[in-house]
Amino acid sequence: MTNQPPSTTPAPDLFTWEFATDPYPAYAWLRDHAPVHRTKLPSGVEAWLVTRYADAKQALADGRLSKNPAHHAEPAHAKGKTGIPGERKAELMTHLLNIDPPDHTRLRRLVSKAFTPRRVAEFAPRVQELTDHLIDQFAAKGEADLIHEFAFPLPIYAICDLLGVPREDQDDFRDWAGMMIRHGGGPRGGVARSVKKMRGYLADLIHRKREALSDAPTPGEDLISALIRASDHGEHLTENEAAAMAFILLFAGFETTVNLIGNGTYALLTHPEQRARLQTSLAAGESALLETGVEELLRYDGPVELATWRFATQPLTIGGQDIAPGDPVLVVLAAADRDPARFADPDTLDLSRRDNQHLGYGHGIHYCLGAPLARLEGQTALATLLTRLPDLRLAGDSADLRWRGGLIMRGLRTLPVEFTPVRRPIAVPNSAPEDDTPSSL
Repeated sequence: MTNQPPSTTPAPDLFTWEFATDPYPAYAWLRDHAPVHRTKLPSGVEAWLVTRYADAKQALADGRLSKNPAHHAEPAHAKGKTGIPGERKAELMTHLLNIDPPDHTRLRRLVSKAFTPRRVAEFAPRVQELTDHLIDQFAAKGEADLIHEFAFPLPIYAICDLLGVPREDQDDFRDWAGMMIRHGGGPRGGVARSVKKMRGYLADLIHRKREALSDAPTPGEDLISALIRASDHGEHLTENEAAAMAFILLFAGFETTVNLIGNGTYALLTHPEQRARLQTSLAAGESALLETGVEELLRYDGPVELATWRFATQPLTIGGQDIAPGDPVLVVLAAADRDPARFADPDTLDLSRRDNQHLGYGHGIHYCLGAPLARLEGQTALATLLTRLPDLRLAGDSADLRWRGGLIMRGLRTLPVEFTPVRRPIAVPNSAPEDDTPSSL
């Protein structure tokens, strides 16, 4: 047996409010003293935390670590604590975050074409339109909560458009998604109820789209229609799989981007010299620093703190620690991406960092499918904010900010900012009035 020797210094407290505010010192201790550390999570489930970059990269690509919760060694009642609340009862388990090859390979192939660089590039004007419209809503006030008024609605409406959710229904999705990212901050059972409502809506939407589906694909066909078409033409996609796929694309496709925009903006506002470099670059019409900068923001304080659950299917060793079959393993992306063995000056934000193979979107066959879209949204959001609101600044003390509770994601509850008010352009006479409701976007 090749287990790690015990440390002579006490382990830091994990999963407290203080830890949520700044987990990086605790993760540094774990990397140094217990790089593969068994701990009891707030849910009561015990799991291994993998914190070093090399070990994390190995674990993310190890086929002996399954995504299927059926491999969890705990009693059945505990399995519901290792995923999205309510997804089991809503029959939404058969999605990419819970399955292994060959089913994972089959389902990922069906949706991968929606997230190709070319398809995402075609979606760029819509993302810019959404971004500008949202900023228009608060630019004249001189203040805003960038989470609730910007970072949250932008990816919601973008992913709804991509999926093919009618615009008159998108505000319902915004409400359900808002409940889902509150984690412990909403009413008891609120997440599960929102998941159930979303499941019912998706089942009805799939039925309606199937009834209206044309014989041949149309240019720019929405993703739900493409999934239905594939299931009707030999790809063996069940209705539950289609609903689960749409659900997880929405769930995983918005919260990560909310946090990317929120965490990224906060990092820039608290690193004025880096923010000034980026604004100068943008003013000169350059894109290189924006592109490397978003990658650095993903590494420095990324939207996903821990990769989603994995379960050992056979005995294995990670970082010198033996893992038993059935044990849950959580790869701590936030810790791995600040590992000094892989990144020079890892606690320094450097927007021009070049050697930056971060794990912010995972690694291996479960590498984030929507990464190109998230990058587009992050680059567009940050560039437009800094260009249109050049003196953007925090409203209040950063010590007063609170981070959302939850195991997997890392994001701010609110991000109050101030700036010089920017008046909207005067409307051209006789032009049609603009509808400011989100569903009109």
